[in-house]
Amino acid sequence: MTVEILAIGGAHLDRRARISGETKPGASNPGTWFEEPGGGVFNAARNLARLGRSVRLIAPRGGDAAGQAVSEAAERAGIEDWPVMFLDRATPSYTAILENDGNLVIALADMALYDAFVARRLRARSMRDSLAEAGHVLCDANLPSETLASLTASAARRGCGVSAIAISPAKVLRLRGTFAHLGHLFMNGAEAEAITGTRAERPEDWPDLLRACGLRGGSVTSGGGRTISFDSERIAVIEPTPVEQIGDVTGAGDAFASGFLHSRLAGGDLCAALRRGTACAAITLASPHATDENLSAAKLDTQMSLVPPARFLP
Repeated sequence: MTVEILAIGGAHLDRRARISGETKPGASNPGTWFEEPGGGVFNAARNLARLGRSVRLIAPRGGDAAGQAVSEAAERAGIEDWPVMFLDRATPSYTAILENDGNLVIALADMALYDAFVARRLRARSMRDSLAEAGHVLCDANLPSETLASLTASAARRGCGVSAIAISPAKVLRLRGTFAHLGHLFMNGAEAEAITGTRAERPEDWPDLLRACGLRGGSVTSGGGRTISFDSERIAVIEPTPVEQIGDVTGAGDAFASGFLHSRLAGGDLCAALRRGTACAAITLASPHATDENLSAAKLDTQMSLVPPARFLP
């Protein structure tokens, strides 16, 4: 093994605009504009690299300025970047217009390039070599269903652990064909509801509902509320301490996945991983960016003093 974590999935450009005053539909509104590289797997990969993990990123990318920005961000984070290039295509992007209070007005997801990452591309020599060299595979639901099913099956045959990030209620359904090989799925309540077709009366009910759908392990976050994690045998819960000043909620779920996976790879149990994931999410929530560029193992250790205990459920 030469790579601890092979990250395969979304790495694109996020654009966010915030209207300065009262929103006036159909008119020009004063505001501010901000853009940065993003994507579920890419956010998690950058966090994991800053925590000291060796990470290789494989993601579809266009031959444009946005693709170059993603490459430069990967290099700054210390990621080994192996892009799948489509030189005549645009790098995927997500553009959101927000009201002054942060509520979404409208968003545009230009993600068509991810559909070009079809399952047969996994047969390329570089992909086979990467899977053979990886200790753990982290993917996200930006990729097509068939690609995800083939990827997780190939990783499982090689003895790799496999985790996934749900991305959205619509996209998480692409992961249904991976459940037999998936060790852990990171999701929120809306994404868990999309899988199960029902809403849990209590967060503690999610494990049984998700296990009934074939999922062997997962974490369900609920904003600042209770977070539940489970595997085939146990269930753990934590109630996060409120973050006093939130810079931006973007990337908090990806940060939770990073801290959780970082702990599990170090041998931590569900409770230890819950606390690390919660600490990493809190650091990101306090940042105006989707990832905190100053994240480090030492900073995460310091944040741990502010995280309450997690406990196993009977």
